[in-house]
Order: sequence, then structure tokens, then C-alpha cells
Amino acid sequence: MTDFAGRIIAWQTVHGRHDLPWQRTRDPYRIWLSEIMLQQTQVATVIPYYERFICRFADLHALASAPNEAVMACWAGLGYYSRARNLHRCAQQIVGAYGGEFPRRVEQLAQLPGIGRSTAAAIAALAFGERAAILDGNVRRVLVRHFAIEGYSGHSKVERVLWTRAESLLPAEEIEAYTQGLMDLGATVCARTRPICLACPVNDTCVARREQTIDKLPAPRPARERPVRSATVLAMQDASGAVLLELRPPAGIWGGLLSLPEFEAGATDDAIVAAVNARYGLHIALAEALGEIRHKFTHYTYVMRPRCARVVGATGIAYSSLRRVAEEELETAPLPAPIRRLLLHLSLPVLN
Repeated sequence: MTDFAGRIIAWQTVHGRHDLPWQRTRDPYRIWLSEIMLQQTQVATVIPYYERFICRFADLHALASAPNEAVMACWAGLGYYSRARNLHRCAQQIVGAYGGEFPRRVEQLAQLPGIGRSTAAAIAALAFGERAAILDGNVRRVLVRHFAIEGYSGHSKVERVLWTRAESLLPAEEIEAYTQGLMDLGATVCARTRPICLACPVNDTCVARREQTIDKLPAPRPARERPVRSATVLAMQDASGAVLLELRPPAGIWGGLLSLPEFEAGATDDAIVAAVNARYGLHIALAEALGEIRHKFTHYTYVMRPRCARVVGATGIAYSSLRRVAEEELETAPLPAPIRRLLLHLSLPVLN
């Protein structure tokens, strides 16, 4: 066992996190679910979603057999919705190809939907005690600082260096404590800002601390211009007071969720009314335009220009591609968080 690994294990035993809802279990389903939810999401945000998800889908078979809309509804608000779609596909694939039993080997796990090399290693280590290196965001930060690895860690050359280093540090035993310890150290001590270096079990060999470059590492992602996409979104209310929503396509922005119908950002009132009639067989009365709402995705900024409307008539094809959601259902419907906030904020006062 390397001295680095030994100190991480000893620290985790005393100071690491031991009471998270997915800990103290070897159940690969719960470990896998937590690892997917924790991708690009903070622990405090994940915990209530994880607990609701487990209550709704207690095991792999329950998740695999659930309708997609139920899965998306349970995930709604957590963001990065491709994770939920891949989660559902992965459960179905494990049931179909592996008889409902998680494969133990990292190579097999990494081939499943939504599970990459690091997540596969975390599942293998924590569920099965397999000796495998992880490299999530927290672990990258620990290794980059401790060994003063320069360059953006997302670049392939730097990433290869990190994987080599991560594998060289693996202990021959106690892989679970070491894996959890690395994640805990990055999350609670070697934080992105204001790291608590005095509490770090490997601070005396940390190159960044010795060279006083902690605030410069890891190197930030190279700056790039974020493109802007704009659209008019329409909140239509029928005579019962329900909002009419579209089911988004399975892939792409908010795939598999309910959302407001979209139109071109510069569409005129007449163009929107005509498009609604052609698309849904509805006659509507538009209200005044509202302000813009900006939502940042990873690769672009989405600018929504919300409009409200009241349904005043319909043809024979009305509602064929729309879902009716009553006001009391807005909190639980499978809606993207920005759309849910918009509708709850509006309370659709112009339509009452």
C-alpha cells in the first residue's frame, strides 16, 4: 500500500462521510443510482431526489419496468436529463442482458448506458471490492493539486496523466475505504474554493501547497463564447384552468419531459395564433408579451420569451399532441425546473 493511500484510508475511517443514504450498503443498484445522480450535482441537492427515487423504484426491476414518463417525473428538477434516460435504458439492459444482476467487471460496467470509466470503477470498488481507479471531479482536483499537474484536466493529454497517476496509487486492500476517502477528501477538504489544507491527511506531500499554487489549480476550462438560442414559449390554459403542455422528444433539450410549446423568437401574434391552430387545432386569444427568462445550459444559453394564451375554441384534432396539467399538478408533473418555476411564478393570472 502506498503511503498516500494508507493515509487516505486512515483519514476516511475517522473523518470521512459515513451517513449518506447510499452508504453502508453493497447493493450495486443503490450505489449506481447515487453515482449517476452525483455526476455534476452536489450531495445536498441529490439526497432528496435519491430518497424519492428509491421510494418510487425500490430496485432494478422496478425501474426497468417503469414507464419512461414516470422515471422522468421522478427526476424532474435534477437537471442533465440524459442521465435519467440513460439510467432507464441501463436498468432495462441489465435486466435483459444480465438477468437483473450487475456485472462485476469494470470493462462490462463501462459499456452500459450512462456509465463511463470512472463511474464503472466506483460501482465495482464500492459494491464488489474490485481494485479500480476512479477519476471524478473531486478526485481530479485532489490529484491535480497534490502532484501539481498543469493544464486543463479535460484535455486528453492531461487526462491520461491523471489516469496513470490514479492507477499507480491504488492500494492492494481496503479499496472501498480508499475510494470513498478520495471522494470525501475532494468534497469536504480539498474544495474548489477555500480548501481546508490543515485538515488534509496528505498535506505534507502536496506540491501545490508547498509551491503556493493551490488557487491556480486545477487549471480552468479554456474560455469559449457561449452561443444563445431564443424561442417564444406559450402557456395555454383551457376552460378548466389546466395548462396545455407538449411531451418533448426522447433526445435533446429536456428530452422526455413535458414543456411549453415553442415558436420562433420573433414570431408575430398572428403567426403564433395560426401555428397553434395548424399544429393543435386550437383557437387562442393571446395575452400581452412578458419579459425574457435566461437559462444556462452547458453549451449554450437558452432565452425564453413566455406568452400566455386562453383557448377559445377547437377543431376535431384538438389536444391530440398536448397534455393537460392542472395547477395543483404543477409541483409533481415531469417538468424541467425552469418551466416549473415559470408556471408557478406566473400562476397564469391573465387567464383567470
